[in-house]
Amino acid sequence: MLIFRGLIAFDVSIASINQVLSDLPVTKCQIALWPNRNKHIGMIMKRALSLMGMLFATVLTGTQAASASEYPLPPPDSRLIGENTTYTVPNDGRPLEAIAADYKIGLLGMLEANPGTDPFLPKPGSVLTIPTQMLLPDTKREGIVVNLAELRLYYYPKGENKVIVYPIGIGQTGMHTPLQVTSVSQKIPNPTWTPTANIRKRYLDKGVKLPGVVPAGPENPMGLFAMRLAMGHGEYLIHGTNANFGIGMRVSSGCIRLRPTDIEALFNMVPRGTRVQVINDPVKISVEPDGKRYVEVHQPLSRVESDDPQTMPITLSKAEKAFVGDAQTDKAVFDSAVVRRSGMPVLVNVGQNPSDVSLTPVASQEANKGPFKGAPISSVN
Repeated sequence: MLIFRGLIAFDVSIASINQVLSDLPVTKCQIALWPNRNKHIGMIMKRALSLMGMLFATVLTGTQAASASEYPLPPPDSRLIGENTTYTVPNDGRPLEAIAADYKIGLLGMLEANPGTDPFLPKPGSVLTIPTQMLLPDTKREGIVVNLAELRLYYYPKGENKVIVYPIGIGQTGMHTPLQVTSVSQKIPNPTWTPTANIRKRYLDKGVKLPGVVPAGPENPMGLFAMRLAMGHGEYLIHGTNANFGIGMRVSSGCIRLRPTDIEALFNMVPRGTRVQVINDPVKISVEPDGKRYVEVHQPLSRVESDDPQTMPITLSKAEKAFVGDAQTDKAVFDSAVVRRSGMPVLVNVGQNPSDVSLTPVASQEANKGPFKGAPISSVN
């Protein structure tokens, strides 16, 4: 999706909306200059008017993304943090992205928790679940942990008994971030963006002439802060953006994108050399110290455009199979949570009422109006 701001076109295209925008360009790490904008405005207006309205509304209303959520670290044998809350939609015309930003949530996380919600104009008076309760990933609690499947970044500040959670934008189809343990190799304030020769050629073939370099500044697609990861040839970065939309969505070419206020805060906290672990775990489990058993299931990252993340199979790990096979786990409730894929912890103990998360399977895609699928997370990995 391309939104114009001066000469800059923001790409927020994901497979869940590419039926609307299938022939619009997608650039490296989400952006391209768009010199021929007049030629394409008519097409965009005809094919994506409602989405344009949602995104422009976010920009024009000056939505200020709140900073990330901080949680006290639970004991080493516990992973449950936070509490869910609710929000009654006022009649103010704001899109779901603006509400998500207020609560430090990604857009698709809100859609997982509230299936069937109109992302362009949530119904006034409707009550939304704000998914601010979660299970920590089953990883070392050190440095940065990125879980692609849940579109979240966890930061464990050294020497502090807390974790800071950020919603992120991640790579599109075929443009995924490698799963590995690495580190922050370089911190770059005021980054420039240099499209590769292959990228420039690809878009020139489509009639789009990209510049050699996009200079640093508020219009740069990398935002004002970037941290290079020691993987690949240095092409993977954690960086900001010059747009508030696209967070909690699959929008980049493998880079990890944060809201402007979030990347600034993270950049100022994270020292060079910080450990970074990238995982892709749609299922998280925990047996808490009080014996309560939880599962949190996210829509898995689809591999091709035709995959439906709401219905595609999820392969359980050995530990997850042992968890569901334990006599203390209600398998029917666990299986329902896998079908529902709410992105929120669900209590699955035998003989106990499940969490307040509805376990009713999400309606079919036909029941979801607009270009977003019932399972909005799309493509890659």
